Amino acid sequence: MTMNRTSRTLRAFAFALLGIATIAQAQSWPARAIRLVVPFPPGSTPDIVGRTLATGLQEALGQPVVVENRPGAGGNIGADAVAKAAPDGHTLLIASNGPAAINKFLYKNLPYDPDRDLAPVSLLASAPQMLVVTPTVPATDFKGFIEHVRRNPGRLSYGSVGGGSASHLTMELLKSEAKLFIVHIPYRGFPPAVADMLAGNIQTMFAIIPAVLPHVKAGKMRSLAVTALKRSEHAPETPSVGELGYPQLESLAWIGLMVPSGTPAEVLGRLNAEAARTMRSPQNRESLARQGFDVVGGSQAEFAAWIRAEQAKWSRVIAASGATPD
Repeated sequence: MTMNRTSRTLRAFAFALLGIATIAQAQSWPARAIRLVVPFPPGSTPDIVGRTLATGLQEALGQPVVVENRPGAGGNIGADAVAKAAPDGHTLLIASNGPAAINKFLYKNLPYDPDRDLAPVSLLASAPQMLVVTPTVPATDFKGFIEHVRRNPGRLSYGSVGGGSASHLTMELLKSEAKLFIVHIPYRGFPPAVADMLAGNIQTMFAIIPAVLPHVKAGKMRSLAVTALKRSEHAPETPSVGELGYPQLESLAWIGLMVPSGTPAEVLGRLNAEAARTMRSPQNRESLARQGFDVVGGSQAEFAAWIRAEQAKWSRVIAASGATPD
């Protein structure tokens, strides 16, 4: 009995020390520069949002926030680096659809588990996408595009910002729903995908509106639909998938903030508050709106629920369509 009481006392003492250490760690955070990993290339939409957030966090926390671009494998390389980092609040991840919610269903050997290894902090921003085609595609509207692809199976190719991205799976969903055959060409972010489309190497893709709208206005691309139930104020002349009879194609490209699992709750709370404050500032809200983003900046619980809903929706799409990373 004495040994049992001694053992219980030692365990209680150890847990108390651990709690004190965690509190002390949170109170001293951040103790050095913070690394903000963006798993996509410079100039991509996650990079734009990440750098906006980095500036605000740096001002609020009094430590440098260094943006590190680690693209590759649909965002898995950067996400894996953060998942394996020390959970001390000094390594953060700019997450998006793929690495946070979808890739676990798309890749056979994912080196990390987003549910186990990463903790959600805040959903930062979201944006609908636009279906665009090159002028060489003889279709002036969505219905004409469907008919043209059906008449030319396998002769068109579409670009995406990588396997598991919204641009990838939205097209796979359309292919499955409309019984189409279009070849997938994955890229590392929108800049190279847009460049290849302008060069005529791919004929179509779903892309966030600001990535392609200037080219639509210049006549170098043609817009056919936006992936929302209502028209976008950024492209009011383009019909929505809701009005076109494809409400199931509603799809948002989204960007959030995550950290390694085990990061102290106090640090998570502070990061959530500062992220929301930064994203919701009038200047940032207006700046990101001009680029097609709706600022969110919600709670940890709301972001966790959002990820679960995205997993449920897109895992079904992957299973039904047979989508693969490439």
